[in-house]
Amino acid sequence: MPKPRIADTTGLDAITVWAEAHSEGRPTPRTDAATAVRYTLQALEDRAPGASVEVRVPPFGAVQCVEGPGHTRGTPPNVIELDADTWLELATGRTTWRAAVDANRVRASGTRADVSTWLPLVRR
Repeated sequence: MPKPRIADTTGLDAITVWAEAHSEGRPTPRTDAATAVRYTLQALEDRAPGASVEVRVPPFGAVQCVEGPGHTRGTPPNVIELDADTWLELATGRTTWRAAVDANRVRASGTRADVSTWLPLVRR
């Protein structure tokens, strides 16, 4: 059974709440942060279908994406893990992949663990 999709209006509203809180230096309500992360991960899955890279944004979600050799069990060979704020900054174009990697805000392992081609996912 496929995961239920987050509607565009719901996802974009959550991103707006995150962006306003983030720019004011205050925490984002957990439900809005979770929805924003899940919505942008959903957008990444849509834009880069496949199963060769796993993107993890704990505790809110993880997706497999990018065309290429997939995996069936255990830890995938290409993993990207980052916190929610870093992911949302990348997904909205507030920072670049290179800047986030250089600042050690992204943990990426594997030769295919780079999703910069598909970023940003939304503009808010």
